[in-house]
Amino acid sequence: MTGQVSNGAQIYEIRFRGHLDPARAQMFEGLEMVQDPGGDTILTGLLIDQAALHGVLNRIRDLGLPLISLRQVGNSVIANEVRQSHAHKEEIATAKPMASQ
Repeated sequence: MTGQVSNGAQIYEIRFRGHLDPARAQMFEGLEMVQDPGGDTILTGLLIDQAALHGVLNRIRDLGLPLISLRQVGNSVIANEVRQSHAHKEEIATAKPMASQ
């Protein structure tokens, strides 16, 4: 098999048949979810590695939802920039104020 395998963060679009109730939709927290009028659901978002991608696909399978398509919509450079931006925001949010002297 030829080709380059990427182990870095990627942005994916995952489409499956069916809509989810709010409780089951929480299983995909962190991904943007669009439920189209035709009965499909589209998940889009940053997945940090192949294990994360397989985790999402396994949840779809476990819910018995037919997978329609999977496509990579962003490259790892963009995805890594998004991940670094989120990490920086978390650092700011969790930073402790300095004690006054």
